[in-house]
Amino acid sequence: MAERDDIGTVPPQTDRSMSGLLSALAREASRLFRQEIALARAELGDKLGQLGTGAAEMIAGGFILYGGFLVLLAAAVLGLAQVLPPWLAAVVVGVVTVLVGAGVLFKGRRDVGPRTLVPDRTLRTLREDAEWAREQMR
Repeated sequence: MAERDDIGTVPPQTDRSMSGLLSALAREASRLFRQEIALARAELGDKLGQLGTGAAEMIAGGFILYGGFLVLLAAAVLGLAQVLPPWLAAVVVGVVTVLVGAGVLFKGRRDVGPRTLVPDRTLRTLREDAEWAREQMR
């Protein structure tokens, strides 16, 4: 039997039989498939973590927007109660809070978009593997 190198593949030999070559091909294809599945799992785990982060940002943005809305309501009450500078300060704080909340909310929405959930590395390696297989069949 041929010796394996560092990564577990069998080095090419010119005197191997057809059945030996087919057996090695089946073994290597099986190993490649298992590695691709492992890569897909790892990448999907990363994407799910990114999804969780985006969802948390959206929730945080929603709470910040809600707080800004409450401040704007307090500003309206103060403004109607008396026309003095305290209400103007409340309006400024409320507007700034709403802008910050909207920024966090839109960033979270972008992070949860469908484009960010595509397992890019897995798809790339599958294309490379298919190209390699086509090259070997020539």
